[in-house]
Amino acid sequence: MAAPPSGKVIYEQEGVFIHSLCGKNYDQDNLLSGVLRVIEKENEVIVDWRPLDDTLGNSNILCAGKDSSSVVEWTQIPKEKCSQGADRPSSYEAEWDMVTTVSFKKKPHSNGGTDQGVQIPSRHAGNFVSSDATTHANGESKWSFLFSLADLKSIRQNKKGMGWSYLVFCLKDDVQLPALHFHHGDSKLLIECLEKHVVLNESPQDKQILLVNSQNKSLSQSFENLFDEPSYGLLQKLKKDPYTVTMGRFSKVTNYIFDSFRLSDSLSQRRPPSEMADFLNDAIPGLKINQQEEPGFEVITRIDLGKQPEVSRREPVSAEEWAKNMDSEGRILNVDYIKQLIFKGGLCHTLRKEAWKFLLGYFPWNSTKEERANLQKRKTDEYFRMKLQWKSVSEEQEKRNSRLRDYRSLIEKDVNRTDRTNKFYEGEDNPGLILLHDILMTYCMYDFDLGYVQGMSDLLSPVLYVMENEVDAFWCFVSYMDQMHQNFEEQMQGMKTQLIQLSTLLRLLDSGFCSYLESQDSGYLYFCFRWLLIRFKREFSFQDILRLWEVMWTDLPCQNFHLLLCCAILESEKQQIMDKHYGFNEILKHINELSMKIDVEYILCKAEAISMQMMNCKELPQAVSEILGIESSSVTPDSDTGEDESGAVLSCPTSSYQSISTPVIAANGTRDSTQQMSETQSLAPA
Repeated sequence: MAAPPSGKVIYEQEGVFIHSLCGKNYDQDNLLSGVLRVIEKENEVIVDWRPLDDTLGNSNILCAGKDSSSVVEWTQIPKEKCSQGADRPSSYEAEWDMVTTVSFKKKPHSNGGTDQGVQIPSRHAGNFVSSDATTHANGESKWSFLFSLADLKSIRQNKKGMGWSYLVFCLKDDVQLPALHFHHGDSKLLIECLEKHVVLNESPQDKQILLVNSQNKSLSQSFENLFDEPSYGLLQKLKKDPYTVTMGRFSKVTNYIFDSFRLSDSLSQRRPPSEMADFLNDAIPGLKINQQEEPGFEVITRIDLGKQPEVSRREPVSAEEWAKNMDSEGRILNVDYIKQLIFKGGLCHTLRKEAWKFLLGYFPWNSTKEERANLQKRKTDEYFRMKLQWKSVSEEQEKRNSRLRDYRSLIEKDVNRTDRTNKFYEGEDNPGLILLHDILMTYCMYDFDLGYVQGMSDLLSPVLYVMENEVDAFWCFVSYMDQMHQNFEEQMQGMKTQLIQLSTLLRLLDSGFCSYLESQDSGYLYFCFRWLLIRFKREFSFQDILRLWEVMWTDLPCQNFHLLLCCAILESEKQQIMDKHYGFNEILKHINELSMKIDVEYILCKAEAISMQMMNCKELPQAVSEILGIESSSVTPDSDTGEDESGAVLSCPTSSYQSISTPVIAANGTRDSTQQMSETQSLAPA
């Protein structure tokens, strides 16, 4: 038998047989006894079967190649490739390296035929046959196989009471591996082991088949080392898991995507928009962003929005201003006014612990101080009841709850790498990390269907930092997740909608820039995915995120203001992208490298200016009005009628947003002393 694997063996079973039929005698089973292992290797989980025979050589390893445009074939590794690694130790590492470099053929099959040297598994009487199997002197077929768990599509089990148990693995390109018969024990332990890494659901059509539901697992898998692989593997992961790929470091992604999407540097060989559309529709099913001009967009491109107005910002709301807007019972007097102040300047840090509870909806705006104290008491009891649910689960219980185990594992991994440079979370055994862990685990009890998905720790971290209280942080996080829930759902509906809406807004703002992005295969704005998923958390410094989020939580000046922030960032980078003729690779790289370099005050000013520009437009398309939540008596329909309507009366239904007279700070940070706070501004409730 080959040397033991160097990876971590998490399952091992001897007495696992392949019943291979050799030659033309299909009445006599040829039993191949072997060892089945499940091995954790770097970021992959490998299922490995090999015969119990010391004479097994690397030339007998079979591996599956996948190509969506061709039939998958099983190819024996040529001996000359094996000899290349002769100076290396005979180990699992060497064998795995060899398997990953094997080349695969494309061949149309007819009547199950095959070229010489190619082995294709075919089904016969419930077993799998290797045509032209490698045969040794004793007549036994000597070969083994291994595959990554990420490539597993389904598992067929035997009917109960049909002798020893067997399993048939089917890969994602519908290749079926030889049946594995468990002569010593059954396959139950193997299934339990696999369920720690993938979700297995019983097929509604056939109870013997377990379907691999890898989507939810992939949404939550580790960020680390995702891109240390050939471009084909990267693109497969990009298609299967846009969450993790876009959350990772795009600077590594682009080194591979450029070569994968573009066959050469020649512009004439750039993949057409139709192929890019197919790719991203696979990556995010249901994502439909037009690559070509359509009638609905032609109207938008003719609209002149006019010049963007100059916008300034004020200083953060002070404790004195906050107190002045509260009555003797602790009730906010003028909610709209205080929201406008926060939108224009944010909050001083000492106010955040109290004000964020209002902004996030934990505290009702019209509540008294006594009502809020009673609410906190009830919510504290409710929180600790939920926390006790997972705290009281015994190890034995958790062994039978794979989802809870998975949630805990993911949370522990993410907590250990969330904002560790921040003093609140740095160092070992930090109490902040313990609170972060406990809140996320309790959220799994609050919403077990969603549970934990990677990226949620990024949303909780600033909230806990500000609240410095476990219970308050939890309920504020719950309110925030109510807004963000669709971003993390398995169907990614929230992300689909936002990308489409962002494309619509950017096309109205600058159709020329949109056309340029489309010409570079970037019209899908896929590089904005991370911005939207966790609300710019990794694009700005920690302190800037506190400012940005509290401004967005005011819901001013319109709906989906975060999409206008995206537009503001892209418009700021437009000149460099177009003047330097950035292609697909360079655009991704450039956008990724903006992280921690964006001026938050400048972008807030620019996004507000864009909102005012659109609100003042009398020919605003209906689709844009709906995205921004702008009511209008007359808007331009999204159809190529050629008719221009005017006289639109625009207002924002979500607020009474208006310009207020306040001391301001311009985008460059200088104070405008000519504007003073109006002392006569009404503080009466709206």
